[in-house]
This record gives sequence, C-alpha cells and structure tokens, in this order.
Amino acid sequence: MNKRILILSVFVVASCGLAYELIAGALSSYLLGDSILQFSTIIGCYLFAMGVGAHFSKYVKDEDVLSRFVDIELTVGLIGGLSAAALFLTFSWMPAPFRILLYVVVFMIGALVGMEVPLVMRALNARQTDFNELVSRVLTFDYLGALAVSVLFPLVLAPYLGLTRTGFMFGMLNVGVAVWTIYVFRNELKNVTGRVLRASAVMCVLTCGFALSERMVAWGEHGLFGDQIIFSTTTPYQRLVVTRWKDDLRLYINGNLQFSSRDEYRYHEALVHPALETLPWARSVLVLGGGDGLALREILRYPNIRNVTVVDLDPAMTAAFTRRAELVKLNGAAFSDPRVKVVNADAAVWLRDSDAMFDAAIIDFPDPSSFALGKLYSVPLYGMLRKRIAANGLIVVQSTSPFFAPHAFWSIDATLRDVGLLTYPYHAYVPSFGEWGFILASPQQQYQPPTQYRLPMRYLNADTTREMFLFPPDMPRLQMEPNRLNTQSLVRHFERDWREVIR
Repeated sequence: MNKRILILSVFVVASCGLAYELIAGALSSYLLGDSILQFSTIIGCYLFAMGVGAHFSKYVKDEDVLSRFVDIELTVGLIGGLSAAALFLTFSWMPAPFRILLYVVVFMIGALVGMEVPLVMRALNARQTDFNELVSRVLTFDYLGALAVSVLFPLVLAPYLGLTRTGFMFGMLNVGVAVWTIYVFRNELKNVTGRVLRASAVMCVLTCGFALSERMVAWGEHGLFGDQIIFSTTTPYQRLVVTRWKDDLRLYINGNLQFSSRDEYRYHEALVHPALETLPWARSVLVLGGGDGLALREILRYPNIRNVTVVDLDPAMTAAFTRRAELVKLNGAAFSDPRVKVVNADAAVWLRDSDAMFDAAIIDFPDPSSFALGKLYSVPLYGMLRKRIAANGLIVVQSTSPFFAPHAFWSIDATLRDVGLLTYPYHAYVPSFGEWGFILASPQQQYQPPTQYRLPMRYLNADTTREMFLFPPDMPRLQMEPNRLNTQSLVRHFERDWREVIR
C-alpha cells in the first residue's frame, strides 16, 4: 500500500511541476509577447534547474528521504502556488524586476521538482522494490501526469480557472501530497507535529489566495491599466480587458491597447472607407479579425452590401461585443444585423477550407507581436486570401505604424506583393496610437483614392484621403523581404522596431 501511495504521488507532483512551467510560459507570453521566446527560455531554465535539483538530491541522507520529500512538497506548493499571482502583481506595479523574478521563480521550482522523483525512487528502492519495475512505474506515472496537465491546461484550466487560480490549485495539490505522505509514513518521519503545522499554514495561505485570486487580478490590472475595469476574461487564446475612464472605453488584448472609443472612428474610417467607397458594386465583404465589430459597423453603413462574413478566432470576443450593452452601443449592434455571419475559427484554416468568394476583404488582426500572429501576415495566408477575392475587388490590411515600426510595415507590403497583389500603402493619425499604417491591395485593379464620400464621415474627406496616400521623407519606403512561415521575419522586425521606440 505504501509503495502505491508513493507511485501515485509521482503522478501528482509531475502534474504540478508541468503546470507551474506552463503558467510561467503563458503569463510571460501574455505580458511580454513572443510566445516562442518565452516558452523556449522558460523550458530551458526549468529543465536545467531540474538537473541541478536531481544532482543535489544525492546529498539527502537515506534516513531523511521522506522528511525531505515532505519539506520539498510544502516549499514547491507555496512557491508554485503563489507564482502566478506574484508575477502578475509585480508586472502590474513594479515592472522593472519582472524578468529577474520570473526566472528566479522558474529556477527555484525546477530545482525543487528535480529533487522530487529521485527521492521517491530512493524511498521505493529502500522498500526492496525491483529496480526495473521501479524505474518503469515511476517514469510511467511521471509522464502520465505531464500528459494530463498538458491537455487540461489549455482546454480547461487556463480559460475557466485562470492562471492565478490554477497556480493556487496546484499548490494545494502539492500540499495535499505532503499531508498524505505525513499521514501514511507518520511512524517513519521526524517532527511530524511541526510538519503538520507547516502544511496547515501553507494550505491556509493557498486556500485564501485561491478565494481572493479574482480580487488580486483586478487589483493588478488596475495597476496595469489605471482605469476602471468593466469587463475582463481569460480565454484559451488571450486575455481580454475593457476599461472605462469617463466616456472613454478601451479594449486591451494581452495588455496591448486595441482601441480607444474617443478616436477609434479615425482608425476604422481609414481602414474601411478608402476601399469600399470605390466599390459601389460590392455585395459581399470578408472581415478577418475585427471581433469588436467596429470595422463591421462601418461596412454595414453601405446599403449595397448584402452579406458580411466575420472570421474571428475567439468566441468570447465576439460574444462580449454582441451582448454587453456598452460594447454593443459602441459598434452599433453590428453583430445583430441579419447581413452578418460570424465564424469563430482560425483565419488561415478557414481560408484553406472555404470556397466562398468576396468583393472586398478587411483584415483587422492584432499587430504581429508573436509567431502565432505573424502567420496571419504571411505569404501563405495572403496567397489563400487572393483566391477568395474578385479580380476587381480590394483588400485592406491594418499594418502597424510606418513611423514607429517601418521595417514591419514595409515587410507586410512586400508580403502582399509577393503573392501578386498590387499594393497601395497609406497612413492616418490616430491619437491613441500615433501615425498608423494600412495597405490596400488588389489582384489587378488600378486603384485611385476617392475624392468624395457618399456617406457622412467624422474624419475622412478629400483632403485627408489624399494626404493619407502621401508619405513624407521621414517615412520612406524600405526594401524588405516577404514574411514567410519558416522564418517569420516580420515578428523580428516588429519587435526590433518597437524596442527602438521604447529606448
């Protein structure tokens, strides 16, 4: 029976160890961007620390193996359980030491986790278990625990519990292993009473943290965003936060501002109308991204548009802007229009599988700040998109800032041209973002900017439109390579450009 308890504990501690690693990787990706870099460095640090921990486990005396195992479970439960909350609050209120704290925490957890399995194996070996069977069972349950968490984390834990609650929950599981070990092996352990008291204290801290995690997240996000938070949720894909300050609503995705209600009309008029004004015959429009419905609001102003298909990955995004009153007011209840069809799917997969044709496409993805987003600005996606647009139709792509991120902007232009599209880059000033860029593209039509608009505009007229297509000397065209999937050069350009701005 005691052997089975130890074997089962391997399953739990393996689950907990991987969970802390995934939490650190996901949190740093949300806050710092570049998910590949964050996960790669965190996994490397964690595995190295596990090796260090496994090495130092040999210095534990045989008679102290179970006692040290209990102590390690309590310590890793406390550090790992608190890790997500501590890291998020640090980033929100004291961002400077965040990276240092991140890798210190990952190293500490990795070193402790690296000691767990060797100590369990030594405890089992002391009970005269066959060595071959011992290794087989321990590693089997270790890998099964890792598999369980790797499946549950993206599908259940992160979207429904959130990162902070998930951290506290797995911390409590570590403490649970410690308590169960104390109970089963109470006759072999030293200072049982002291360890029970420590386990109770740690469990109390983690339980309180679990109960108060939403308040901690709200407090942290208040420090991060400064304004009142009226809506927030963590989905399998991203963290969505909507804030309010007086009459200004702002949407943040993974901490990055997506719009301000005070000036979003400038962005969305510039995104939609220079193209659709020149297509009075257009009947069908494709929107990729744009889950806030603001570009959709502008498209639906045209009476000639009969159907619009919106493809946005995150159902939580489109649901929020379909149901929440203040957000519905902002987009004019665009998603309730009978002409609109919403598809929650990966845009690249949907384009690959679709055979629908459109007269125009409005591409309103978040900036290419990670490889997951960079693929949406790549040669393969634009090649598939070209096949879905009428020969005399138009495509418009939001393309980050030609002033602050010129290499990224002109890389997007080069990518569109690489698939045979004619491109017409332009820019507009949006106070919340500064000078912002767009690229209009066509399979074969020679484009001329409109000199007047049928619909009333708050920002656009003949003069502003003409100026948008003129680039001053401090925003010159750059010769860039296309963004291909195997290299994702656009993501590197984007990060480098904005890093220079921050400096």
